[in-house]
Amino acid sequence: MNLMESVRMSMRSIIANKMRSFLTMLGIIIGVSAVIAMVAIGQGASANVASSINGLGSNLLIVSPGQAQQGGVRMGAGSLDTLTLDDANALASLPTIAAVAPDMTKQGQVIWRNQNYATTIEGTSDSYPAVRNTDVQSGRFMNRFEVEGAANVAVLGPAVVSNLFGDANANPIGETIEINQLPFTVIGVLKTQGSQGAMNQDDRILIPITTAMNRLYDTTKVRTIFASAKDSEGMAKAQFDIEQAIRASHNLNPREDDDFQISSQSDILNAAQSVTGVMTTLLSGIAAISLIVGGIGIMNIMLVSVTERTREIGIRKAIGATRRTILQQFLIESITLSLIGGITGILIGVGAALLINRFTSLTTAISLTPILYSFFSSMLVGIIFGVYPAQKAARLKPIDALRYE
Repeated sequence: MNLMESVRMSMRSIIANKMRSFLTMLGIIIGVSAVIAMVAIGQGASANVASSINGLGSNLLIVSPGQAQQGGVRMGAGSLDTLTLDDANALASLPTIAAVAPDMTKQGQVIWRNQNYATTIEGTSDSYPAVRNTDVQSGRFMNRFEVEGAANVAVLGPAVVSNLFGDANANPIGETIEINQLPFTVIGVLKTQGSQGAMNQDDRILIPITTAMNRLYDTTKVRTIFASAKDSEGMAKAQFDIEQAIRASHNLNPREDDDFQISSQSDILNAAQSVTGVMTTLLSGIAAISLIVGGIGIMNIMLVSVTERTREIGIRKAIGATRRTILQQFLIESITLSLIGGITGILIGVGAALLINRFTSLTTAISLTPILYSFFSSMLVGIIFGVYPAQKAARLKPIDALRYE
């Protein structure tokens, strides 16, 4: 019996027992579709994270305060207040740095006429748009003279315009708002950027950092310094230069530890993608258990099939069928069941990923790798779980098989 004849006999057997075959394939279908959907969700989340982090700025390096230590116990990152505007000015003069934007962020109450709204107040400099890839939709951004003079000017995020002025299309340019009871003139509205991590970039107000430090919060410390390297190839050199410049600014001797931390886009991206990668692998692994369950189902139904067709096997052996022919027939039937289930699962999984992307807030990314992985996995399941029933059928003695009732 050739291969095609074995495939035809397998299909006839499957079609003759439609419901049983469907229930047998169900575990494979669920496993494959779940793996593809979970991987698509995980890859979509990873792409979103990458896009969000890349949206922070070009060749971005982030300097933040170090960790305080009490009784030998390290406190959380950023628990020290060590960064100043002098540090930012020191970085701006480095040859490897294109632009620097000191930054401090706090919550504040904003009032316009009889409306009030709680939002994020972010003090920064005129270099912020270049460092953080931020553009204005209307009006303009603050300039150097307004930063140096601690002017009371503000640039609003789109969400602030919508909530404070009651209309996303309102034109607030020239209006006077109060931030913590201090009047500010609106000079611009930011382009929408959406969320980056836990922060909604559209729900904030940018003001000169000097105004935030001297008039709003009475502090000499900045929370973060954003620095943009001149090119991506020089990121390591720029990071080293920043470290040396701030150590010199803080008068740290060679034996003292840094009282600040430097992180880069690649560090943040790698950490975030490792988390999403672990979650994707975990979810896919859980979904893949269904493949094993489906394989057990295939083995079970093939054993039943061998029992039901014992006399048929005896007759075929009596007229000359070899052990290899019988083994091939039942193994192909097992693989066919598994492959039909796998292909059906692939179609359902891709369809589910597309529906999730369209009708939910989740983003999915479909790639060829998990599809091929699922296809060959379903074939492997058919082989592994079909070998034992096929061998059992092939080992039947013709005389015993013919006597079977």
